[in-house]
Amino acid sequence: MYIIKELPQQIATEELSILLAAEPATIGHFVTKGILSAHIKAHFQDIRAVGTAITVRMPGADGGILHYAMGCARPGDFLIVDRCGERVTAAMGGAMAYAAKQAGIAGIVIDGFVTDLSELRQHGVPIWSWGASAITTRVKGEEGEFCTPVQCGGVVVHPGDAVVADENGIVVITPGQVLPLARRAIEFQENEKITLARLANGEKFPDVTGSRSIIDAATLGRS
Repeated sequence: MYIIKELPQQIATEELSILLAAEPATIGHFVTKGILSAHIKAHFQDIRAVGTAITVRMPGADGGILHYAMGCARPGDFLIVDRCGERVTAAMGGAMAYAAKQAGIAGIVIDGFVTDLSELRQHGVPIWSWGASAITTRVKGEEGEFCTPVQCGGVVVHPGDAVVADENGIVVITPGQVLPLARRAIEFQENEKITLARLANGEKFPDVTGSRSIIDAATLGRS
């Protein structure tokens, strides 16, 4: 059975532009919720992508629902694919990556496998997955869901959530938290520049971060 829901409202372009400046690893300094499993890895280096989550639930080897999603996706959408624990079949390959490029998809996260790695890189749409498989899907007309809540990398993703991802990880953010989290991360990154400047001037890392005084206080009187 197929379940098809409406596309969500997209995150404002201005908010995504701010989020793009926030590193997932910086966000990970102060949140753990919404960060996908590290088993899902980037196939691109030195790239960061942001967008509005649209979701696919794709169990088994029936790839029809992902084909359907490629026909619905809008520029700036970030495709999140729940493979329901399937660990054998590649969900997509080179032709579908080209379709994603033509649709203007911002990025694709697959909690499973892909194929045609060189073609995926050639077409340029950032993709995250568990790795590659030579076994591919078929269009069977069996089942799938589009724009329903899904599980991806241990995180529940709702259509309309914001996504920011790079080679260090993937973060899913509810719409109302995009600007607060992005601004906090950017402030953290700016403060890190001060840390680097102090290190360049010869200060020691534990003195700059304050960890030395904390450890000294914790160990005081034990010797």
